[in-house]
Amino acid sequence: MTKKSWLLVVTLLVSGCMAMAAESWTGTVSDSTCGAKHMMAGGPKECTLECVDAGSKFVLVDAKGKVYGLSDQKKPRPFAGEKVKVAGTLKGGTIEVSSIEPAK
Repeated sequence: MTKKSWLLVVTLLVSGCMAMAAESWTGTVSDSTCGAKHMMAGGPKECTLECVDAGSKFVLVDAKGKVYGLSDQKKPRPFAGEKVKVAGTLKGGTIEVSSIEPAK
């Protein structure tokens, strides 16, 4: 291969890797039972934690009401019922979580 061909191959590989890089989503940490509509008294945080403690899973609900599963079930706990920004990669309907931080 010529030098130009190698440069093209490297450029395409780097572009492909960047396309697979982490994305981010903003939404509210909820649980898989309630989604966007909490059914228990006490507010979204208390409801989410009670449902998760009863066997539900943490999820992210975006502004349009779309629910995403979260691969990490430990990182969301401090943010239950709160608006957050989740970074990661989407696989099916689940976000492979790399980080969670409060949304600005």
